[in-house]
Amino acid sequence: MGWIEFAVAMLLFMGSHRIPAALGVKDGLVTRLGTTGYMALFSLASTLLLLWVIWAAGRAPFVPLWDQSVASRWAVNLVMPVVILLASFGVAAPNPFAFEGRRSGFDPDHPGIVGLTRQPLLWALTLWSGAHLWANGDLAHVILFGTFAAFSVLGMGLVERRRARKIGADWGHLTARTSLMPFAALISGKWRPRSLPSWSRLTIAILAWAAVFHLHEAVIGVLPVP
Repeated sequence: MGWIEFAVAMLLFMGSHRIPAALGVKDGLVTRLGTTGYMALFSLASTLLLLWVIWAAGRAPFVPLWDQSVASRWAVNLVMPVVILLASFGVAAPNPFAFEGRRSGFDPDHPGIVGLTRQPLLWALTLWSGAHLWANGDLAHVILFGTFAAFSVLGMGLVERRRARKIGADWGHLTARTSLMPFAALISGKWRPRSLPSWSRLTIAILAWAAVFHLHEAVIGVLPVP
């Protein structure tokens, strides 16, 4: 029963990111709720489905593949602040290159977080899943985090190609001060931050990290300390 629940949860979570658009459900909801309303509903549904997937993986039969190490637990704790920073700054930023990207308000000469990477949320997912994959060496969690890692890495190329086709001739101008690889535009000199990070976003990131750290054991069932 544990494997069946895990498989159903995984299928529903992955399907929720493709089926609504394919069946036209997404367009109908956007018309009724507006883009902001749809994104709020989609984010809530995705969060609930993600929690179900994680809980289902914990209930699946335990099949060990490798042992957890102190180094892997440290890796998760060091990576998670970066994950939350990328997500906090990337989630509401004008970004015409991301999945569900928003061009309105984007300034190619002052790209903000997009100058760091055009795909901050997918990089956050990659780092989150990669670190947790190392720290969880049983079969169910390897399938879980391995799938998310592959989904996020392959998704970057897919999203980039899709957005490039949609943007068309403006792609070169809009991406002039950005890069897909984090820090590549900064290192090459194409982009320089013009101001300090938003203190409100930084505060949100700190509070989110504190909440994730302190609620991890209660919600997930595992104490996150190294």
